[in-house]
Amino acid sequence: MIRILAVAAFAVLALPASAADLKVMSFNVRTITGKDGPDRWEMRRDLFADTIRQVDPDVIGTQELGKVQGDDTVARLPSYAWFGRDRYGGHDDEHMGIFYKKDHLKVVEQGDFWLSDTPDKVGSITWGHPMPRMVNWALFERIADHKRFYLLDTHLPYRDQDEDARTKGAREIANWIAKLPADVPVILTGDFNTGPESESHAVLTQTLKDARTSAASHEGPDDTFHAFTGKATKRIDWILYRGVKATSQRTITASKNGHYPSDHFPVAADFEF
Repeated sequence: MIRILAVAAFAVLALPASAADLKVMSFNVRTITGKDGPDRWEMRRDLFADTIRQVDPDVIGTQELGKVQGDDTVARLPSYAWFGRDRYGGHDDEHMGIFYKKDHLKVVEQGDFWLSDTPDKVGSITWGHPMPRMVNWALFERIADHKRFYLLDTHLPYRDQDEDARTKGAREIANWIAKLPADVPVILTGDFNTGPESESHAVLTQTLKDARTSAASHEGPDDTFHAFTGKATKRIDWILYRGVKATSQRTITASKNGHYPSDHFPVAADFEF
């Protein structure tokens, strides 16, 4: 067994002091599985919480989150709460769980929809991919000044042959966003399982901006998926937005003793209303 020592160095990108109005994070958790050995959840849950603590986001969109993982995280970070049902409508499978700071934000509305021809049907699949895909969302209000924004979080299909399904999912998300009030900012987090050269990215960035390319500054590698190696090969985790200004974006490469909190690097962005 590989032991992760509490005294081990915690390697993370230096985070600049920021007066950002809103700090947003997107984090694919890597679901609990029996295949991860030394990278199984029990060995990385403290590092996962430590990574969030270092970034100190106001709100986090996660993917592949199990209920145990969500509960473990808020037990370690009690200033946060999380919500969302899983992709089958319960709590036994993967969630697009949204975490938020309870003393900074309050949830005004929340809901979800499925990426299919029947988005209101829980667990629906109509585009040929093997598992349900969905969006979890909330309308948040900042407690300090009552400013509001929407946060949407998603996880698109993963197989190479699912590119058409990813594009259809992106169109559905874009159409859903188009129906929101134009004067309320929108932020979309997710693991899109495709790169910025894709049709999915082109569809979404017709009306949303990509924080990685539009922010005044960015840090860390472009690519985010690294399969627990620390050597990322694809930029599939994005933060997209409208109605706010992205001041910085960074890819967080936190590690401890050569181990990582997930098989994805999380990404974080600072915004001004």
